[in-house]
Amino acid sequence: MTTPDKQLWQGLMAEAQTALVTRDYRSQTFSQQLAGAGIEAGTLASADRTSPEVREAWIPGVEVFSRKIYPQRHRGSFGEFVRRDEGVLAQIGFWPAQWASARMFAQTAKGFHVHPPSIPDGTRPDDWMRRCFADEPENYSLRRYELEQWDVMFFVQGVAEMILHDVRAGLPPRTMRFFVDGDNHRGGNNAGVVIPPGVAHALRGEGSEDLIMVYGTSTSFKPEFEGRIASEVETAVLPESWQRFLKP
Repeated sequence: MTTPDKQLWQGLMAEAQTALVTRDYRSQTFSQQLAGAGIEAGTLASADRTSPEVREAWIPGVEVFSRKIYPQRHRGSFGEFVRRDEGVLAQIGFWPAQWASARMFAQTAKGFHVHPPSIPDGTRPDDWMRRCFADEPENYSLRRYELEQWDVMFFVQGVAEMILHDVRAGLPPRTMRFFVDGDNHRGGNNAGVVIPPGVAHALRGEGSEDLIMVYGTSTSFKPEFEGRIASEVETAVLPESWQRFLKP
């Protein structure tokens, strides 16, 4: 937001002039967009990951890859998620141990949650994180998929706003905010997303549609792996009068 030109807005009451702000339409860098207003998933999927600007803004271990949705006229559509022996998951050596689905009603959100990274005994967490994701980022054999929960997410309906924030020891606290289209919005923003443990993630549905997702995890569901951060948005608080009525 920018401070308005007082001369331009002199026709307003003083109180309105004091409260007034205007949107800043100046162009932003890639990192500013990614951490701020957000970027479409298709832009991330096609981004040059070797570019210094992209590399500086990207959360290590996160993958955003394009999906193809095929229209089937008069019937619907067909979309692949991922193939075990091809593409990004094959490259990084990650194949889910469990698949699940989730539905978020329109105008709802899923607060930040995070899964714990597995740290080898006798190793400092910050040293291990830097080794895996800064010093040897392509040494995928270091990744402890069977001991920690990695997610790969796909959206089959609606438009998802995803916000990722890196909270791993020893790594910069980068933020990625982007928008993924479900299969019913066929186009360049149909994408799959890989999220490493230690990267907090939140979801919001954009628009008036329910958001339906399918996701795979590297381990089977473990309640103790589900850490919550700033997740109050998920709690439907009863009206104050109801709470008073229900008190013993």
